[in-house]
Amino acid sequence: MIGPAIAVACIALGAGLAVGIGAIGPAIGEGYVAGKAVEAMSRQPEAEGSLRTTMILGQAITESTGIYSLAIALILIFWMGIPLVEKLLELLS
Repeated sequence: MIGPAIAVACIALGAGLAVGIGAIGPAIGEGYVAGKAVEAMSRQPEAEGSLRTTMILGQAITESTGIYSLAIALILIFWMGIPLVEKLLELLS
């Protein structure tokens, strides 16, 4: 009876860690890219349009890694976690 409870707890912990750790990288990367883009725009104002386009494209690609970690967390919760919770509730009743 304790097996499903531990499995549910591990799935919840894994989902939380996936989103938490998966958000650190994109946040650091996007902040660094934005800072360097502003620095480059201040040095060369005439290149602002192409720099902005490149910055937005780079940030969109960087953000996709955060979305992948969210997808992994949702898979853990809904595909693996809900059947275990149902089994746990069945055992408890």
